[in-house]
Amino acid sequence: MPLVPGSVRAAREHTERSLVLFGLESASSLSGAVLLAVSELVANAVRHAQHSPDAEVTVHMTDHMLVVGVADLDPRPVSLADTVRSSGQGLRTVADLAHAFGGDLRIEPAPGGGGKTVVVRFILPEGTP
Repeated sequence: MPLVPGSVRAAREHTERSLVLFGLESASSLSGAVLLAVSELVANAVRHAQHSPDAEVTVHMTDHMLVVGVADLDPRPVSLADTVRSSGQGLRTVADLAHAFGGDLRIEPAPGGGGKTVVVRFILPEGTP
């Protein structure tokens, strides 16, 4: 998707449809956490990935985990430590959301240094379809 302000809403709507297809209740705390994480990550890409015309948002679910990835082509590295030094708290918020569900946040460089993917993993609560 293009990295423009309207992309945050579009990514959130696409993700919400995916979660429903996965069988998750739209009013569940997990769905809310995932939607907030996607919103924060896409907003960060819109705001900070000036060297990337677009981003790829992926959402997939396994038996035990839901994984969200937001990839951009901006070669500048990002780390959680950056959130401590800057005014933005988006990555810290996403990391806290993932941690609340037993998951984590990782930032993976693209092969060849042509960008990065922020990966958020949520452990599915017991009884999740």
